[in-house]
Amino acid sequence: MEHKHIYDAKGNQLCCTQEEKINAVANKELKKEHKEIVCCATDEPSHDEHDDDGHDNRGGNGSTYKIFLPAIISCFLLVFALALDHLIPQTWFTDLVRLIWYLGAYAPVGFPVIKDAIGAISKGEVFSEFLLMSIATIGAFAIGEFPEGVAVMLFYSIGEVFQTLAVKRAKANIKSLLDQRPDEVTILENNQARKIKAETAKIGDIIQLKSGEKLGLDGELLSDTASFNTAALTGESKPDTKIKGETVLAGMINLNTVSQVKVTTAYTDSKLSKILEMVQNATAQKAPTELFIRKFAKIYTPIVVLLAVLITALPYLFVDNYDFSQWLYRALVFLVISCPCALVISIPLGYFGGIGAASKNGILFKGSNFLDIIANIQNVVMDKTGTMTEGVFKVQDVVLKSDQNKDEILQMVNALESQSTHPVATAIHQYVGKVDSNIKLENVEEISGHGLKAMVNGKDMLVGNFKLMDKYDIAHDVDFGSIVYTIIAIVYDRKFIGYLTIADSIKEDAQLAVDKLKALGVKTTMLSGDKSNVVQFVAKTLGITNAYGDLLPEDKVSKVKEIKAKNETVAFVGDGVNDAPVVALSDVGIAMGGLGSDATIETADVVIQDDMPSKIPMAINIGKQTKKIVWQNISLAFGVKAIVLILGAGGLATMWEAVFADVGVALLAILNAVRIQRMKF
Repeated sequence: MEHKHIYDAKGNQLCCTQEEKINAVANKELKKEHKEIVCCATDEPSHDEHDDDGHDNRGGNGSTYKIFLPAIISCFLLVFALALDHLIPQTWFTDLVRLIWYLGAYAPVGFPVIKDAIGAISKGEVFSEFLLMSIATIGAFAIGEFPEGVAVMLFYSIGEVFQTLAVKRAKANIKSLLDQRPDEVTILENNQARKIKAETAKIGDIIQLKSGEKLGLDGELLSDTASFNTAALTGESKPDTKIKGETVLAGMINLNTVSQVKVTTAYTDSKLSKILEMVQNATAQKAPTELFIRKFAKIYTPIVVLLAVLITALPYLFVDNYDFSQWLYRALVFLVISCPCALVISIPLGYFGGIGAASKNGILFKGSNFLDIIANIQNVVMDKTGTMTEGVFKVQDVVLKSDQNKDEILQMVNALESQSTHPVATAIHQYVGKVDSNIKLENVEEISGHGLKAMVNGKDMLVGNFKLMDKYDIAHDVDFGSIVYTIIAIVYDRKFIGYLTIADSIKEDAQLAVDKLKALGVKTTMLSGDKSNVVQFVAKTLGITNAYGDLLPEDKVSKVKEIKAKNETVAFVGDGVNDAPVVALSDVGIAMGGLGSDATIETADVVIQDDMPSKIPMAINIGKQTKKIVWQNISLAFGVKAIVLILGAGGLATMWEAVFADVGVALLAILNAVRIQRMKF
């Protein structure tokens, strides 16, 4: 119920449905700049809820009381009037004076709602909650029930205020991300420091980052080492030490000495900017439950208005002592009870709360619909390298035939692998060291999924997996099955001369992730392009049910299709470019956002910012808890309203019970919805 806080360019209040207002405020909360948004009831843009100086008009710095002020004035006048009616009766407090007094108590809280009802009607939204409350309270005045008319609108107004505060709090986790992008950065030009707007920094600029400062753009660390707080991106506040040449991201906070960073990405293309855009757009992707309630409210509201008319008129045909005022009062009670506020407010807020709770933990959902889907996931299919393992390879052993010069062969392998960006090439380079510039390379070719081929010092050389050897019919005498590490075969002058073994360590929380998935009743499968026995070894170590290796990207797609053919829901977790097709195919695609490729992150429905596998079951649990809270609110709202509606139609419920059924239930639903923000996952 945001109608008191949505304004047009001239400062006039706008009218929207409750759900659209929540989404409007959600989008505005997520924007650092004072950008305009369009509300459903007008084509004019609404202002942000901040003054030009950046102060929040709704709260903070002693201004919170302003949104309570109309309710405070109304409450004071109502209490005073009730005292004059019942405790200290006065002869002057009758008739016209009494009516004017109660109208004065009604005006601060009632007129804004009536204005919104009129605005909605003018835009074709006839049956809104504003109209229900307006009819009910004006009707109460018409039959002389002044105190109840004021009380209903007063409690409705108080409910709106608390719901406004609840909406603001539910978005606090996401809004805090905006504070991680500094407006200005310090760049070095000719060894002179100069402050500029962050969005004006260019690729190639050198940023000087002091201790405690936040990085404004993605870049490459030029200093030897630096430690950063990465909580803005990962939800984890433990320091992350970077070395020269490594990537550092916007939003990271420098923890120690002055560091220098070379800008590699434009301000609007930084990973944090993309995170904010993804979360902001998440409100537009509605969950099925949310869409149902929205459609239901549009049908439900006109029906209850018709029923209220029938409650007033039909008894005239069947009741001997028909009293119009009595039956009108029952109809008004019925209208107040039937107001769908608890549903249209608490359900979107519940989903947004789930998105906020996930963001706080470094998990980004691209829409509330994925919270619903992930809550019912039956299978989690995962990649190995970079997902369940660190993705950082190290050479374990070098096994060469006895007649080979080890140093010479390694130098040639290192020179050839320097032409590749594959993690295996990086591991070999780190093991061997500097590339020998005297080695002559010709006709270098990278064969996807196999390895490298070239002329090295005038002779053919192959470096890759054993599928590469089979491709060129190279004989060998190695028992692959007995080796659980990744094997890199070496062929020189069309002869197999040995191999390297390379290992990738399992992530420290991978075991916890698998255990929690099993506890949730989720089946686990590992798919990888790595050697089958390596994949089986990792899967057996972690307790993953099914594992398949030696897979090309199209093979992964086929495996996922096999699972989906059983009518089972699938979430696929990956990080590489080759994972993008299968991420898109799955019911929920989950990308590892730290090491993950941009293509996979763009394709995914959920992004895990810190690459921790344990966030997979956490994401599922957040989805389950969000769905649970939403359905609790639906059951609470329908249950209480059904009971009080029946009592109201039968004359056994007064306006006071109606207020509880409307505002009271709405507040209980709101409190339940924001509860997810405090949960530990």
